[in-house]
Amino acid sequence: MQIKDQLHRILEFKETPKRIVSLVPSQTELLVDLGLKDAIVGITKFCVHPETLRKEKTIVGGTKQVKLDLIESLKPDIILCNKEENTKMMVEELQQLAPIHISDVYDLESCFELIKMYGELFDVTEKALRLTANIQSERQNFKQTISIQTKKSVVYFIWKDPYMVAGGDTFINYMLQDAGFLNIFSNRKRYPEISLEASELEKADCILLSSEPFPFKEKHVNELKNRFPDKEIRVVDGELFSWYGSRLLKSYPYFKTLP
Repeated sequence: MQIKDQLHRILEFKETPKRIVSLVPSQTELLVDLGLKDAIVGITKFCVHPETLRKEKTIVGGTKQVKLDLIESLKPDIILCNKEENTKMMVEELQQLAPIHISDVYDLESCFELIKMYGELFDVTEKALRLTANIQSERQNFKQTISIQTKKSVVYFIWKDPYMVAGGDTFINYMLQDAGFLNIFSNRKRYPEISLEASELEKADCILLSSEPFPFKEKHVNELKNRFPDKEIRVVDGELFSWYGSRLLKSYPYFKTLP
């Protein structure tokens, strides 16, 4: 069986992989929702959904550093990685242990492509198709609620010290647009560092502080309120803007609650 990953690398398997190590939290959750929980043998410390999973599976490290010996001991048939979440050096080391499937998700189309790939790779195609259809249904339902609303210009902070924001070539930017927002940093690449003195910030109707990867809290809202007293500032659920896969089922209902 030949399977391509999202970097167009060809992987070969004699049979459906039965032992999976997942090094991407959103992909781990996706596997569980595709009915593959029992096949998962290793996960990262950041794989927090479902909540009980870290007590049931072997934690092999984080998304940037892992314990190679521990992963080798799990005898995985496949290791699931992501182009952005995991480092190139780590992937090269892991290739000595098992085939590596690398995802590269930047919009819904590539997300649905990944779900389809997992459906074929792990022999759960029907569940994958159903999941995609359900996400599309939630999205369509949401789109009907915002069709007449005026879009707000926003900046989406992902980090503090230094301040970093979501640029245009990111999945977050795609989801901001899908949620009905205009990202004022959409002309910048990846996750640029910015100063609170940046002129672009004056154009923002609303400042969004992501709950991850930096855990922005209400105290940070208050700090920025002192600097931008006339702007709307709020903490938003970062998972629902940045996690692709089955978490998208919750993203669109959540977007309905945002101003």
